[in-house]
Amino acid sequence: MFVHTVFFWLKEKGNEQARQDLLAGLRTLESIDAIQTAYVGVPAETRRPVIDHSYDFSISFVFPDQAAHDVYQEHPTHLKFVENCAHLWERVQIYDVVNP
Repeated sequence: MFVHTVFFWLKEKGNEQARQDLLAGLRTLESIDAIQTAYVGVPAETRRPVIDHSYDFSISFVFPDQAAHDVYQEHPTHLKFVENCAHLWERVQIYDVVNP
């Protein structure tokens, strides 16, 4: 199993159109066949000192293995998402996780 989790911080926090545009772009990624499970989310309302809720959106995609993840990285839908939406975020943080 290979889990790809990405956090996005919008450039313009108060811009509702930018927020909707990024969400729509993230939703296009869910159609990529290489993904076993797709989850697009926003920070939960949990507030404890150890929780970072500063991001605007996150995605968590589960792949059967790294090869499927690599297919996703080069998939035309993913490449189009980056091309169309990169101007909307100021920061992206990625965590990739595999079973030990």
